[in-house]
Amino acid sequence: MMKEAVYHRPKNNFAYAYDAETLHIRLRTKRDDVDNVILIHGDPYDWTEEGWKVHRSEMSLQASNDLFDYWLVEIKPPFRRLRYGFELNSSNEKLVYTEKGFYHDAPFDDVAYYFCFPFLNQADVFHTPDWVKDTIWYQIFPERFGNGDFSNDPEGTLPWGSAEPAQENFFGGDFQGVIDHLDYLEDLGITGIYFTPIFKAYSNHKYDTIDYMEIDPQFGTKEKFRELVQRCHEKGIRVMLDAVFNHSGYYFPQFQDVLENGAESLYKNWFHIKEFPVKTEPQPTFYSFAFTPHMPKLNTENPDVKQYLLDVATYWIKEFDIDGWRLDVANEVDHQFWRDFRKEVKAVKPDVYILGEIWHDSMPWLQGDQFDAVMNYPFTLAALDYLGKRTLNAEQFANQISSVLTSYPENVNEAAFNLLDSHDTERLLTLCDNDKQRAKLLFVMQFSFKGTPCIYYGDEIGMTGGQDPGCRKCMVWNTDEQDLELREFIKKLIQLRKSEPAFGSNGSFRFTESDNESNSIVYEKRFGDEKIVFIINPSNRSLRRPFHTDNAVNLWTGEVMKNSSFIDTGAYDFSVIKIERDDNR
Repeated sequence: MMKEAVYHRPKNNFAYAYDAETLHIRLRTKRDDVDNVILIHGDPYDWTEEGWKVHRSEMSLQASNDLFDYWLVEIKPPFRRLRYGFELNSSNEKLVYTEKGFYHDAPFDDVAYYFCFPFLNQADVFHTPDWVKDTIWYQIFPERFGNGDFSNDPEGTLPWGSAEPAQENFFGGDFQGVIDHLDYLEDLGITGIYFTPIFKAYSNHKYDTIDYMEIDPQFGTKEKFRELVQRCHEKGIRVMLDAVFNHSGYYFPQFQDVLENGAESLYKNWFHIKEFPVKTEPQPTFYSFAFTPHMPKLNTENPDVKQYLLDVATYWIKEFDIDGWRLDVANEVDHQFWRDFRKEVKAVKPDVYILGEIWHDSMPWLQGDQFDAVMNYPFTLAALDYLGKRTLNAEQFANQISSVLTSYPENVNEAAFNLLDSHDTERLLTLCDNDKQRAKLLFVMQFSFKGTPCIYYGDEIGMTGGQDPGCRKCMVWNTDEQDLELREFIKKLIQLRKSEPAFGSNGSFRFTESDNESNSIVYEKRFGDEKIVFIINPSNRSLRRPFHTDNAVNLWTGEVMKNSSFIDTGAYDFSVIKIERDDNR
């Protein structure tokens, strides 16, 4: 065996408390190097005259990527503490792996050899709001969803959908426009709305905040926003707002004071000023979002800035009962700020959802003291490369997704925010070269993956658009111009996710096949005694897979499969087969 590939650490995604009674233990080995792994474990204080009382539990192969296998076991230690090691077996070798290294035989004379989980403290369990993993999100760019009140239109507002979206134009989208279409969202099956910024700002995208305590007048009043939240809650729809705390806008009063008074400004330490006088050209003499002179970076280590932003965060929960904060550019803000942020908002509303925008490995933010989840861009990029751009083959895709799943604890994966596109990217159908079948396969993957899925407004009716600002078109409300068949397709996926526990975030996820010849993948979801098998076939020919069961149903077609020997999946199509009372667990 390749000892250098074997890895475990009793922390983060390798050993963690899944709930108040349960530990998950994970081990990494070289791919195809080990046939089976046994966890050797016991309470460190449980000794008899014969010695340490140990138990043996077989670990399951949870996932594999191009380099490694990942093994997982669930343990309920009766006294909530554990010492443990691993017995690795191959066809010609047996090794025991402990904290002190490798042994041919397990040493039982001293528990100090073994990895230690000192005590399962309930306070250390990573808790996310229970409602999140079952939520179907819908992202709304408020300026472009619906114009329900012409009286608050900004000067120069264009007729709805009369022009292509641009960085500077306005079409009058507002809160009343959202309220007018809540029945539409309810019928689709939406149970959460994520709004991009709604606070007073200069631009149409509102990521350049002028006043964090005020609604932008073009969207309506605070009273109208309160009505919107109440109406959403009446329909079982949660509301999440966008917090732009990494940077303010150019016209933020405190930054204007710095521009006017320079080094004498009372607010000079609210920002990261490199030199005075402050200049915006040719490059800003202050740190900003990217190099954008209109988005100066806030100094969240400054006590006054921190208190101001924490007051903002709690105000909108206390006064309007919002259900979540999406945190823009979250990785560039200091960790201590987010720790204090979590304490403050959870004290007001314990089940508020804290979602960070991070595009890379996010484990430092997901240890229970900062975020509940992050936007799952590693899933997004892998799925789009496989089925959208078609730059990954089936095996490469399976390897990347397996790496995503094993990068975090399971309770983190269950709350991950899974998106396929957004206001920052080209729209899904455009990325798929307007191939609706490829888009459908992506939706199947998204809604059957662990985590909470999000639809970007209009994707369900086939809207298209390139990179920003092209992806920010006005919502199409004329049904003659909507792809109603695609809408019904997505509506059916949402219904299946809600009605089948194994389909959604409750089910475990494991690839069983990735075939580069056909570029197809097969994965299974399990929950209790049920198993659902998914076959994704993006090739131009039909596939036939061996399948032996007398108790299965095709969830998509409703066909009952009795004494079946094969599953046939058409070209550019998929199969979703539910097996009850599975005997091959």
